[in-house]
Amino acid sequence: MCGIIGYIGDKPVSKILINGLKRMEYRGYDSAGISILQDNKIYTIKKKGKVAELEKMVNHEVFHSNYGIAHTRWATHGYPNDINAHPHLDNSGDISIVHNGIIENYSVLKTKLLSDGYSFKSETDTEVLAVFIGSIYEKIKDIETSIRLALREVDGTFGLLVLSKREPEKLIAARRGSPLLLGVGNGEYLVASDASAVIQYTKQVIYLNDNEICTISHDGYSIKTIENEDTEPIIEEIEFDLEHIEKGGFDHFMLKEIFEQPDTIHDAFRGRLLVDEGNVKLGGLNAVIEQLRNTDRIIITACGTSWHSGLVAEYLIESLAGVSVEVEYASEFRYRNPIINKNDIVFAISQSGETADTLAAIKEAKQKGAIVLGIVNVVGSSIARETDAGVYIHAGPEIGVASTKAFTSQLTVFTLIALLIGRMRNLSKWEGQKIAKEITLIPDKIRYILEQKDKIKEIANIYSKVRNFLYLGRGYNFPVALEGALKLKEISYIHAEGYPAAEMKHGPIALIDENMPVVIIATKDEIYDKVFSNIEEVKARKGKIIAIANVGDEKICEVADHVIYIPETLPVLTPLLSVIPLQLLAYYVALDLNCDIDKPRNLAKSVTVE
Repeated sequence: MCGIIGYIGDKPVSKILINGLKRMEYRGYDSAGISILQDNKIYTIKKKGKVAELEKMVNHEVFHSNYGIAHTRWATHGYPNDINAHPHLDNSGDISIVHNGIIENYSVLKTKLLSDGYSFKSETDTEVLAVFIGSIYEKIKDIETSIRLALREVDGTFGLLVLSKREPEKLIAARRGSPLLLGVGNGEYLVASDASAVIQYTKQVIYLNDNEICTISHDGYSIKTIENEDTEPIIEEIEFDLEHIEKGGFDHFMLKEIFEQPDTIHDAFRGRLLVDEGNVKLGGLNAVIEQLRNTDRIIITACGTSWHSGLVAEYLIESLAGVSVEVEYASEFRYRNPIINKNDIVFAISQSGETADTLAAIKEAKQKGAIVLGIVNVVGSSIARETDAGVYIHAGPEIGVASTKAFTSQLTVFTLIALLIGRMRNLSKWEGQKIAKEITLIPDKIRYILEQKDKIKEIANIYSKVRNFLYLGRGYNFPVALEGALKLKEISYIHAEGYPAAEMKHGPIALIDENMPVVIIATKDEIYDKVFSNIEEVKARKGKIIAIANVGDEKICEVADHVIYIPETLPVLTPLLSVIPLQLLAYYVALDLNCDIDKPRNLAKSVTVE
């Protein structure tokens, strides 16, 4: 991890590479570097810290070359520093590589290479791969074959880009388990791990498949498997424009993406919701519609925020469709020998479509004979290609590391799926119409909540200096409490925990005193009175209450220190509204603390390693 960019064409390369790295900064990283081949020499510059620091160093040099490679690193092997930053060179200094992923057998390879007299400067698995490729090249003098033979000996994952002094004006890319694409421009080619890095130059891309190797020159490209078999690449078009990855006047991408949610939710149900019929049309699931109708159990697997959307989906599908649902952490699912029956359906959720643990869970489920469906945002992503069918959430590029609009788009899509299955099984047309009509009203109700941003900012400023928060919710709003706590942790570095409100008495109540703010989702539903009792329990221990309540609820003001009002909706749709003030609360707390909101420390947008 995390960002790869390479260029070969007729333009000066250094600016293109730096701009590409900047486009991928949102993915999270700790160091950056660049290799440019010029005057028969590889110039490598790398620096711990931000791309801006690397840019200063690059600008001190005079580069007229028109091809090179660059990287932003998120540490897996070795401390973040200048030496461990990518690119890495082989012992001759003639081969430079950048790499996303993990070489699992690097220690064995390194031991063998040391015994053969090779040396290493860094602590990274990537340098081991560079030296290994170089050792093979010494014998066969062909860079593409050297890379191919090396990768056949490698265990693990890689998105790899190689530059060689011995075969100039050529870039070689390879992929296994870590995303990589080839941008096909007008007389120029770009290789990147993220479409945002190439969109300024071309919208025509080829997504490399696992175990493919691509050789690019000024004259064109060829793609083969690592076993040297020819492939038939398909050129696809990037669906978003450059403006979608710009801030558009907002101070941060996260704030922009919070405010985009009325539109992204609408995009998630647009053309899919049949209000008059109280039904749903999801073309991506047509191939498995009978299996969905007849399934006895659905398993949802995901990580992080996507796992929280899966928890809401559990409530939705069990309530509307009457199908048993289990929600699994993808990282645990793959290792615990899960029991999967022949009629089970597995949903895998991932914003990026590249989450390593979720991809591994998909392979485990498929090996056990399950139908696996993907809920992803990124078109052409690995999960989109690995699953049997699925639904895109159409949230557009999400640049902020802390997910916001992808979460609500996932919830919207799962509401549609629950409605679809429910209408095929036991949900009446009248009930379907009621839910469908209310879904169409959600965007305007979110706009109402967003208008309260100044009030939410005031509350955030009051509590930004505390070190602990507790988030409580029940029913559909319990996963929202978890998500609210996660958002605060991710971007403000304040410890926060989410709990079912009734579970507070079983431990967390011991933490509550006058210094503990408690965020409670207390919307009007069948368990409102129970939640109100939980609020009183907090107040009896002098806790500070920040309540999320429905417009018109005056009773809540008697016990809450602060109330953020949201419009009333059906209980099944409440999470789409109740999460919005929690996103804003986290944002404004982090803003008051002067945190790096879009690029929080230690986090990566796309977690492509275990």
